[in-house]
Amino acid sequence: MNVGIIYFIVIVIANTIGAISGMGGGVLIKPIFDLIDSHSVAEISFYSSSAVLTMAIVSSYKQVKSGVRIDWSFAIQISFGSILGGILGNKLFEKILSFYPQGREVQLLQILLTILTLLLSFFYSKGYWKNFEVKQFYWKVISGLLLGFLASLLGIGGGPINVALLMFLFNIPIKLATVYSILTILLSQFGCVKNYV
Repeated sequence: MNVGIIYFIVIVIANTIGAISGMGGGVLIKPIFDLIDSHSVAEISFYSSSAVLTMAIVSSYKQVKSGVRIDWSFAIQISFGSILGGILGNKLFEKILSFYPQGREVQLLQILLTILTLLLSFFYSKGYWKNFEVKQFYWKVISGLLLGFLASLLGIGGGPINVALLMFLFNIPIKLATVYSILTILLSQFGCVKNYV
């Protein structure tokens, strides 16, 4: 079977699961593409980022159309940070790849960081940490920066990580955290994909 068809099937299934769970499909797409091992780490990151970007555009449109009430001031502050974070994450990814052109070390770093951030999200979801309710502008920008940085560096979008951190820092319900997560992914991945083109 053609690798392009396999990638297409993986993207459709992962984004469907991601849409149902509200967490995005990037967490599945990147590791499965790595497992297939038909392209370089840079190419896989590009394909994964493009798939996540497409999912984020469609999901953002559907959320706005369905009438979800978005605090645009909050969304813009988070998104501003995520754009900067996306650019920084992509620059770091390229820098690491220049030191290790084979890409195995980069792949290992991505896997370890993904596991670590997913473990933190898991422990948060089990109630090990109490929610904060920060209001300051700089916390919104910093959280967006961190989320955009991780999404871009890891090439996974970062839905579960985003949702957990947004709920943890800002004490917002999961449905709204999912909407803001999608907006963060949209902008951070847009910056990432734009740098590849």
